[in-house]
Amino acid sequence: MKEQYQATLAWLQQYPELHTLISLCLLLLGAWIANWVVKRILVRGLYRALRSTSIGQDKVLGDSHVVRRLANIVPALILTSGIKVIPHLPEAVVTVVQNVCSAFIILTIALAIGGVLNLINMLYQRRPNAHLKPIKGYIQVVTIVIYAIAAILMVAALIDRSPLILLSGLGAMAAVLMLIFQDTLLSLVASVQISSSDIIRVGDWIEMPQLNADGDVIDIALHTVKVQNFDKTITTIPTKRFISDPFKNWRGMQESGGRRIKRCLYLDQTSVRFLSPDEIARLQRFLLLGQYLSSKQSELMSWNTELADAAQEPANTRRVTNIGTFRAYVELYLRQHRGINQNMTLLVRQLQPTADGLPLELYCFTNTVAWAAYEGYQSDIFDHLLAILPEFGLRVFQHPSGADMRELRPNVHAPAQSVGAAQPKS
Repeated sequence: MKEQYQATLAWLQQYPELHTLISLCLLLLGAWIANWVVKRILVRGLYRALRSTSIGQDKVLGDSHVVRRLANIVPALILTSGIKVIPHLPEAVVTVVQNVCSAFIILTIALAIGGVLNLINMLYQRRPNAHLKPIKGYIQVVTIVIYAIAAILMVAALIDRSPLILLSGLGAMAAVLMLIFQDTLLSLVASVQISSSDIIRVGDWIEMPQLNADGDVIDIALHTVKVQNFDKTITTIPTKRFISDPFKNWRGMQESGGRRIKRCLYLDQTSVRFLSPDEIARLQRFLLLGQYLSSKQSELMSWNTELADAAQEPANTRRVTNIGTFRAYVELYLRQHRGINQNMTLLVRQLQPTADGLPLELYCFTNTVAWAAYEGYQSDIFDHLLAILPEFGLRVFQHPSGADMRELRPNVHAPAQSVGAAQPKS
């Protein structure tokens, strides 16, 4: 066997190119086999062993790719060591391969450290008081520093120079690079912050009024973010503006499953009054108000009974008002509406009176985020409330219109009395 090997080696010495090619193939095959053994046997075996423990059953730890990334170092080490023994290979090729493998090893280690830091942040967020003292910002700073150091070491490995040489020249070049690539650097930093903080995603509905942007994000690039507005126009926004300028992201609303209704009915304040017994009896026939009015009258009767003789004066007593009854009706109406999300905030409240009337605000959420369905529910609710408002003796406030002015003016079509007409005798 040894003699056959020596004979084959002697024969290959006669063909240097073939000898080099076969050696390279064997080296690549050995690197591939090592990579397969490490990832398919060692790494999988490690994960299977961890699944039987509490650490392996943790989804966050199980989904981390730190070990898989470190496993990529093995074939790179084999290539670095094996390229030296390849016969008839130029020294420049050996140096290039070693430098590239060294840079790849540095990148792999940096990515693995970044994965460890991200894992630490996710585990820290499980703590009950993690939101009070978040460490995400510190993790991001450390990650950026590690990637910067890794970049310097990778460049030094590729050019086969000491990292100190790069650091000495980096200060002189920093000012020039920052001046030339100012927008690129700002966009790069903004892109990293957007990605790490998950500020926007493709498909998010965002609103940035100062740039007339109101629509869906369709593309996120290094320098620009494209937004397709609802009128189908495209607004291109510099990426850095999402860090420096305020904007609204409607993703939270879409993920919550409910969209807010916040609108006021402006009531004429002169129509607010107490309800008479006949009006109370008539409103008790309303399905939504029967139980409310009964409990309200019992409450007021108990209160007024304690006043004794003072209850003889109506001003001392508590009575049912038309606006309070209407407010209770609106809340009960929303409570049974099929389009309103009953698990979210639901309020019907009075706001401060204004010169335009008394605002009665509806604050609730629909059970859908679809635009058309949301607008339909909102319109149906206010259609009903505006139509039933006169049943409570209330009026909607609005400024006088042309029709109102015509009703106040005298009949302009009546014949005017002539100047010389005879006056009636006294």
